Amino acid sequence: MLRSYLPAIVFMVLGAAVGGLFGFLNLITGVRGTHRTKSKTTPYECGLPSEVQRGFRFGISFYLIAMLFILFDIEVIFLYPIAVQLRAFGTFAMSETIVFVALLMVAFVYVWRRGALEWK
Repeated sequence: MLRSYLPAIVFMVLGAAVGGLFGFLNLITGVRGTHRTKSKTTPYECGLPSEVQRGFRFGISFYLIAMLFILFDIEVIFLYPIAVQLRAFGTFAMSETIVFVALLMVAFVYVWRRGALEWK
């Protein structure tokens, strides 16, 4: 029973050891005593200045392209198990994969023709 969990336990111990080692090295070699300024303590995200007002709005194209990326990325992930075990699944899986990729291409062409991939 323990042998089946041994790789996971070794992985967790090594991960904790590496994390602890990096934390310890940071304590030893890290810079201490520097004065805190506002620019050092404010969050910095995605290249936006930290003085962004509450009313700042992204354009709809940003969200549309992000959603399309996630959608097509997740759909491509579904192809990986079939690619790994294609011989075991047979010709039915191959035909279903061809239909799936064709539908992906139709969706991609539709989005492209609608101008959703144009950054404005």
